[in-house]
Amino acid sequence: MLKTFENREGWIWYDGKFIEWNNAKSHIISQGLHYASAVFEGERAYNGTIFKSVEHTQRFFKSAETVGIKIPYSQEEINQAKEELIKKMNYKDCYVRPFAWRGSNLMGLSTTHSNIHVSIAVWDDWTTYYKLEDMKDGLSLITSPWKRPPPDSIPFEAKASGPYLICTLSKSFAEENGYNEALMLDYRGLIAEATSSNIFLIKEKEIHTPIPDCFLNGITRQTVIEMVKNQGYNLIERYIKPEELKNFDEVFLTGTAAEITPVKSIDSYKFLTGDKSTTFQFMKDYRDLVTKS
Repeated sequence: MLKTFENREGWIWYDGKFIEWNNAKSHIISQGLHYASAVFEGERAYNGTIFKSVEHTQRFFKSAETVGIKIPYSQEEINQAKEELIKKMNYKDCYVRPFAWRGSNLMGLSTTHSNIHVSIAVWDDWTTYYKLEDMKDGLSLITSPWKRPPPDSIPFEAKASGPYLICTLSKSFAEENGYNEALMLDYRGLIAEATSSNIFLIKEKEIHTPIPDCFLNGITRQTVIEMVKNQGYNLIERYIKPEELKNFDEVFLTGTAAEITPVKSIDSYKFLTGDKSTTFQFMKDYRDLVTKS
């Protein structure tokens, strides 16, 4: 059972200082809360070292810039704070969550003079994002009625809180209907992603994945693309129609928390999972990669 987050032992880095976890407070009148004016990162530490920490911080700052938030710290300060916090919490394998939001000095949609808060929290509950049996046997997905919007309607390249409402609705839809996850289509009706993960589809030595032109191009996605190319697979980024699912043997999801997770079904389509699958080998290869970095 996952521990609740409002009452824990430990520390959070908050506006440049380490404070006790239970004292990390933000006022309920906050632009970040009321208008989804916040950005964040999801990172994983293995053996005390964050995988691609620099790249995550670079994206954190790029997301903030995209939505008009100026982070009042340098990237070097954020990287150092992450490392110090992990040591202070005495963690080896953990999840890392930097986030920045507009505060409470103003209310309304005008952000010109908003104050900015920055915090970093770490926890060790997400060593696996999905249940262990689902990681082994594969996830069941259902197509969500909610779609990724067109790129001129929302800053999809920013890891910002606002666009995640669509993901929350899609995840709830899946779970309420007895599925682990949701497949999200884009505004054109093409395959996009899952609620918090990118998607890959395998046919023999070819691996297909959607073009990230209206959803986040995940750091894990980029890592996996490089990994499978180095193994000699033909990686194809293209537009994929839902009816093409019948043509693929295996499907897997990628994400910082999910790592590589197999998919056993999407709607009525079934896929290969288990220790004889290519996906199973990719899972081992990815784990070797991140733990040796």
